[in-house]
Amino acid sequence: MASPLPDHASLLAELQEVRRAGLVRLRGRALPALESAAEAVTETTAARSPGAAVEALLRQAVSHLDAGTLRTAAEYTLGLAQGTRDWPASSRRRSAASVYGVSVERFRKDQEVMVLGEVAEYILRLVSQEGGAPGAGADEWSVGTHRSVQVRAGDRQVGLTVHVHPVDLLRDVDVVVSPVNVHLALPEPYKSSVAASLRRAASVRGVTGDVLDDPLHDELRKWAARHGTAGRAVLPGTVAATGSGALAGQGVRRIYHAAIAVPRAGTNDYNVLPADVTRAVSRALALLAEEGDRHTPPLRSVCFPLLGSGRGGLPYGVSLAAVWAAVEAELARGAQWDVHFVVRAPEAAALVERIPAGM
Repeated sequence: MASPLPDHASLLAELQEVRRAGLVRLRGRALPALESAAEAVTETTAARSPGAAVEALLRQAVSHLDAGTLRTAAEYTLGLAQGTRDWPASSRRRSAASVYGVSVERFRKDQEVMVLGEVAEYILRLVSQEGGAPGAGADEWSVGTHRSVQVRAGDRQVGLTVHVHPVDLLRDVDVVVSPVNVHLALPEPYKSSVAASLRRAASVRGVTGDVLDDPLHDELRKWAARHGTAGRAVLPGTVAATGSGALAGQGVRRIYHAAIAVPRAGTNDYNVLPADVTRAVSRALALLAEEGDRHTPPLRSVCFPLLGSGRGGLPYGVSLAAVWAAVEAELARGAQWDVHFVVRAPEAAALVERIPAGM
């Protein structure tokens, strides 16, 4: 029987284990997510040891990363760079940190998580290309990044637009909903999450690339002070609205920060509950109805990522079901908004395309 396909969180955890152990010490280690991905992607795994199959998968995934700092740092981190497969983890981490010009500790806390997250993302893409996700296949999505989906909401037919590209490439969508933790603390802009990407794209930079203004961060701080929540967490499901900074030049006019991630004590991880995702989406749509006509022209389009499916650990299908529950309820009541979804992985896009058939 075929092994179950891995999820992003499982892959990320095992990539961190590979980073610690190094390629020459993989034999005998339990890496079920990576092994099942290697089995799905590679037809010759029966002729290889599990460790060799996992290494081949890692090399294939890393080769798809952007050439430059990201790919180089990934090669050092995982021991894929020439001559580094037997290096100790500390030496590989030091070399990877030097690629970004930061301290080892800074790299460990920030860029390393981003790098391994990107490797996990590409492994999922490889798996979806080989396995064929339901709906549009990976090959179909490789020739286009936008798709329209017709769904029923109540007694009428409505259209959704699915984008398969980074969130900062969105154009002409009035409101983008962005996940944030309950402390309304944005991630550093060099990370790979939705919130980090939006913060980076919204920042105002000088001719040398230096950040002159960080509007999303600053406006969230003002929002917290105005609502008496500075220095403490808000309730999960809270939504804070800010402007869009430099994204206004792309036709994005508002960012709705949905507080869904609750930090897990003593770790760098978060807990996200599907009920909180649904609550946040409902609040975002209520806010859109409340403030939409105050703008000229009125706010009429809104875009959702699959909230909680990154470091929050929700499977794509669980996140989508939680988001769609609130969206469908409002559309069925007659809301006339133009609804968009933005995802990075073809398999996530395929799930959105399955909405008409039922999830």
